[in-house]
Amino acid sequence: MESKNIVYIVDDDPDVLDATCMLLESTGLETQRFNSAMSFLNSINQNSQGCIVLDVRMPNMSGLKLQSEIMRREICLPIIFITGHGDVPMAVEAMKNGALEFFQKPFRDQEFIDCVYGALDINQQSLNNLNRVHSIQRRIATLTKREQQIMQYMTEGHITKVIADKLAISPRTVETHRARVMEKMQAKTLAQLIHMVMET
Repeated sequence: MESKNIVYIVDDDPDVLDATCMLLESTGLETQRFNSAMSFLNSINQNSQGCIVLDVRMPNMSGLKLQSEIMRREICLPIIFITGHGDVPMAVEAMKNGALEFFQKPFRDQEFIDCVYGALDINQQSLNNLNRVHSIQRRIATLTKREQQIMQYMTEGHITKVIADKLAISPRTVETHRARVMEKMQAKTLAQLIHMVMET
């Protein structure tokens, strides 16, 4: 079962949590709030969808340390940092580690909202790409060992006669395998097949 597309807000200041949730929910977004890094980590997983709005300075585990832990756990959610105490080194570290944006309070509401919607779009594109790769991998798994050999030679640009010589089989047999590869991989052209293999 897929997770919903949610904006996860992590901040130890209850007033900021309330205000951020109200702002985003006023635009129709669904939010979940967390007052600590650990409470967030305890409820999130690799299947979670959406983005994270994260405070930099929090007790026990800072936002930057939480960002590192999110990366270590391979949780692919875009991160937007907000802080009232930001400085240049913090922003540089956050962005180097893959943060989408770093907002220092007070910030313009519309600019922040636009960034959150952009983060959700990025997450959806990443999920679509991941699903496409998984779909291709499932198709490859249906190929026999010989069909996988044929596909490798096909995507390397070898013609039927060359493949037949390499595998010591007849060209007609190669053509049969080629047709099965194209059918199982749901590829209409050799170019499509090559792109599929490159994606995995």
